[in-house]
Amino acid sequence: MDTAIHPTIASREVTQHILKVFHLRASKKLGQNFLIDAAVVRGIVEAAELQEGERVLEIGPGIGTLTQGLAESGAQVTAVELDKKLPAVLAETLKGYENVRIVQGDILKTDIRELMGDAPFKVAANLPYYITTPILMALLEQRLPIRKIVTMVQKEVAERMIAPPGSKTYGALSVAVQYYTAPEIVLDVPPKSFIPAPEVDSVVIACKVRGEPPVAVRDEKLFFRVVKAAFGQRRKTLSNALKGAGFLKDEVQGALEKAGIEAARRGETLSLEEFAQLADAFTMKS
Repeated sequence: MDTAIHPTIASREVTQHILKVFHLRASKKLGQNFLIDAAVVRGIVEAAELQEGERVLEIGPGIGTLTQGLAESGAQVTAVELDKKLPAVLAETLKGYENVRIVQGDILKTDIRELMGDAPFKVAANLPYYITTPILMALLEQRLPIRKIVTMVQKEVAERMIAPPGSKTYGALSVAVQYYTAPEIVLDVPPKSFIPAPEVDSVVIACKVRGEPPVAVRDEKLFFRVVKAAFGQRRKTLSNALKGAGFLKDEVQGALEKAGIEAARRGETLSLEEFAQLADAFTMKS
């Protein structure tokens, strides 16, 4: 690709020029921060391990900063953008990249299987932080043929995603992400990598989607109901938290005994294996 024709968008000067030409400003409502660090773009593309012709879904391309890096890897990029003003901008900033398809829409309301088909693909994103978790869980819960998700997230959220049992940051998000994927923080991203600079630190996290969860459960819906209940009231014992979430007293007592888990323990001390044992010990269906 001729870099004279395609200047690198991930720079302060080029980004500011694009914003000025198209009369754009970062939308607080949409949580927009424009990435201006080419090294971070390279880091995301490298973490995605894209091969020539491989399909990648990008969520929230903005003005095309990461999209450009993905396209230059030779991948086939489908980019879904919520902001109705931006597809026209992307048509200009990404002009000449024939391996990019722009779709205007809300990723949470998009039929991703219909959009991407049944063949495996990867996901890359610089997501607005206020909606990171809902998007991530929507992608994983649909059991789409995703091999890997590489996304920019708030550092605090990433730490929750990789947290081990017993740590202060371990919670329902930790269990869910680790059930579906093997997550790893691959890059620290300082606030100065964006305009406007956010007030939080960011990281790039790579989540390799598992072929099979690390624990087998009889009823996945019940498993996640137990997990959610266990962390719903963190100060309560596991027994009281489960009862507070609507599980019957006798069933809670019986399930804890069957799973060999002390009623006085708290949810944040349970491993994925113990949550699986506990969920399987309940005879009730959710």
